[in-house]
Amino acid sequence: MSTAPTTTATAPVPSLTSVFVRLKLSLLRNGLRQSGGRTAAYIVSIVFGALFAGGIVLAFALLRGHGDADTVAILLVGALSLAWTFMPLFIPSGDETLDPSRLVMLPLQPRPLVRALLVASLVGVGPVLTLVLVVGAVLAVAHGAAATGLAVLAVPLTAVTCVALSRAVAAANIRLLTSRKGRDLALLSGLVIAVGIQFVNFAAQRLGQAGGLESLEPATAVVGWLPPAAAIGAVDAASRGDYAVAGARLLLTAAALVALLYWWQRSLVRLMVEPDGSTIGAASDAAAKDKATGSGLLARILPAGRTGAIMERSLRYIWRDPKTKAAWVTSLAIGLIVPLFNAFQGAGSIYFACFASGMLGMLMYNQFGQDSSAFWMVAQTISTAADAYTELRARALTLLMVTLPFTALVTGVTAAVLGAWDQFPEALGLALGLLGAMVGTGAVTSAAFPYSIPQDSGYKNVAPGQGGLAWMSIMGGMLIAGVLCAPLIAATVYLHVSDRQSLLWLLLPAGLLYGALLVLAGLKAAAPRTAKRLPEILAAVSKG
Repeated sequence: MSTAPTTTATAPVPSLTSVFVRLKLSLLRNGLRQSGGRTAAYIVSIVFGALFAGGIVLAFALLRGHGDADTVAILLVGALSLAWTFMPLFIPSGDETLDPSRLVMLPLQPRPLVRALLVASLVGVGPVLTLVLVVGAVLAVAHGAAATGLAVLAVPLTAVTCVALSRAVAAANIRLLTSRKGRDLALLSGLVIAVGIQFVNFAAQRLGQAGGLESLEPATAVVGWLPPAAAIGAVDAASRGDYAVAGARLLLTAAALVALLYWWQRSLVRLMVEPDGSTIGAASDAAAKDKATGSGLLARILPAGRTGAIMERSLRYIWRDPKTKAAWVTSLAIGLIVPLFNAFQGAGSIYFACFASGMLGMLMYNQFGQDSSAFWMVAQTISTAADAYTELRARALTLLMVTLPFTALVTGVTAAVLGAWDQFPEALGLALGLLGAMVGTGAVTSAAFPYSIPQDSGYKNVAPGQGGLAWMSIMGGMLIAGVLCAPLIAATVYLHVSDRQSLLWLLLPAGLLYGALLVLAGLKAAAPRTAKRLPEILAAVSKG
């Protein structure tokens, strides 16, 4: 008896690149299905991104033929590539789907993996927006058939180089970015953004005073040779008939792309074959340091008993908890930068020092949400309104221990820059009154509208479904604080209008006393509410 041979049909194996692209699309689609709010936010971001990109392209089209078109196009692409370079350092969790450390257990070769990751990285709003902006930049500088043909190569080369630059930097630093130190580094993004915005504002004003874009020509000459902006410079050089420079700049960008891909591949190899030693010894070093220093200094500074213990815990949260540290760093930085930059520009007022009070006072809002799920341990120590009052008072004292001298410092430095020392007492009085009003209302809203702050995300500060609570807590509290400061504002206006400047110094002790009364009133009002709503508060702050 003979048996016929059987054949088994094997399905074609899909390429790794197509698998990663489909995986990226599936993850994006499933992420949008999690909540209607996320879908709406994504759609809104696409709409605003499209409007912004369309406006930029239209602006470049209008700039076509202008003498400074090359300056704007090259510097814009240079700034864009700079953003792609540092974006993974400040937003390490912005694209978790492309974290290469998730692939270390899979049998993947580095070269196909780099190719697949690069193509998958081009899927998203950011790369598309980058491509549109590069098209607009090329549209402004491309003149003639040679420049147009070169632009066909320069546009995708620039966009791909930007994405490769971002991924290479992220892969080289992925172990740092996924560690606690990396999360702390990411928290500095608020500070960098705040400083950067003010520097851009300052530079724009100085640029207008310097006589226009002609002063940027030296910078354009340098950036025009730095990839990937060199590709735009190549198109501009071809438009002027300088084909040797155009070819050199385009080849320089292509060489930079090859070097980035090689660096990226080497980083993936190290990530997949070398052990993670980025945090070895960190715990033992920290323990040894704590053992050597102890808490003697804090014990001598802080009051004894329960109040001192709560204050020490709050201070350690500020230093060790990434989200709490982020809020403090951002508030301190912006509170100092905004008054000073306005003062340096000559258009500021000493009353801008109140901005520091507003930023620092917001730190009192949602006090229990900062503890997240660990609040259940604090809840075990609160059984009466007196316990709640002690807890809130200690937290307020911790806040005031830093914010009071900082507010005085910002007001003093602003007065020194403006040469307005005669207005220092009234400005500081208003700032202290506003600070007291926000600390008092913050205690009340912490009990009335608590919400959870997710700890598993570096860019989400409100748990899903609690956006309304956060909005009511912050905006409602700030509105009430502004109303409570009306007497101080009215007194300041009255003394100025009635030409009684000799009495303006009284606003300093009045603001200090009024602010202290508002803090006490807020704590007294929040304590019984906190004790009564303790189970609801615990459930709300533990949601995320």
